[in-house]
Amino acid sequence: MTRATIEAYYAAFNAGDANGMLACLTDDIEHRVNEGGVRRGKELFAEFCSHMGVSYREQLKDMVIFANDEGTRGAAEFVVHGEYLMTDPGLPEARGQTYILPAGAFFDLRDGKISRVTTFYNLRDWIAQVSA
Repeated sequence: MTRATIEAYYAAFNAGDANGMLACLTDDIEHRVNEGGVRRGKELFAEFCSHMGVSYREQLKDMVIFANDEGTRGAAEFVVHGEYLMTDPGLPEARGQTYILPAGAFFDLRDGKISRVTTFYNLRDWIAQVSA
């Protein structure tokens, strides 16, 4: 079930379906983003998805998903293929730049839903790509 939940979460991501992603989460989701703070709860996660949908267009490819036998922990490794659409405050100016960025995420799951997602990527690599 752990792998299936993570697969459904990322299928919704690739489809641009924020509601599908939210359906995979517990109400008290803890969302930790690379070089950022912690968001708690579905409302803050939905706000993040809305912001990301305006600033970026991304597809995750070459996905590999791992899960423990207990179904409580998981991880995913993938490559982000993206386009930078609208300038994100504090980051370089957006001009429709494209980027390809290795990334990964770690998950806690409870009752078949994701209760924590922590995402990692190399921000310096991304900045170099969109600044070129």
